[in-house]
Amino acid sequence: MAAGWHAALCSLAVGAATLASVGAFATSAEAQVFETQIFDPIKRQWVDYDPKQAMKYYQAHGQTPEDFRRQLVDFRTAEKPGTVIIDGNRHYLYVVLPGFKAMRYGIGIGREGFGWAGIVEVGRKAEWPTWTPPAEMVERDPNAAKWKDGMPGGPENPLGARAMYLYENGRDTIYRIHGTSQPWSIGLNISSGCIRLVNEDVTDLYEQVEIGAKVIVLLQGAALYKGV
Repeated sequence: MAAGWHAALCSLAVGAATLASVGAFATSAEAQVFETQIFDPIKRQWVDYDPKQAMKYYQAHGQTPEDFRRQLVDFRTAEKPGTVIIDGNRHYLYVVLPGFKAMRYGIGIGREGFGWAGIVEVGRKAEWPTWTPPAEMVERDPNAAKWKDGMPGGPENPLGARAMYLYENGRDTIYRIHGTSQPWSIGLNISSGCIRLVNEDVTDLYEQVEIGAKVIVLLQGAALYKGV
């Protein structure tokens, strides 16, 4: 573990409706997002992994903490290979592989009030996508307003190098799995509901995930899908 920093979870409650079923699309009113903590070897205590801590770590190491880096892991599930399972608690995205394995990626998720859970699918994919902020974001964020007609793809685009657009019943949910222009933000609850990865990881993920792939978004943890 790089520099002795370990990812963990705060012991927050999660809505009973979400625990009972992830089949129904649930917003943050029904499901709480867990905050991440890390062990600070200097202070010798668990501390919140907030944007300040995350940026400090990234500036010092040029990458995210080891727990949030792409790696092959054991993963028992009844879901077929190619399925994407997102563990919002631990800030992990898994792509199911044959032989009870999965590729695991660190992610950034929705900040307080923007979390959600449900079963969706990849409706379309794009390389270096154009970012068009939704009307609600344009209204609340002056920085987004100047891009109301679309921001061309590129290194400064918040969608990063690749995007996978999430659909439910054939309709765009407005949520995406995408790259980021802020690689230090992985492991944080920081987005408006989209799932972000560092550009190297989202490019790797893009090659593994097909259009139509099932995406299971959990705020209570992917452990519920292990050993089924």
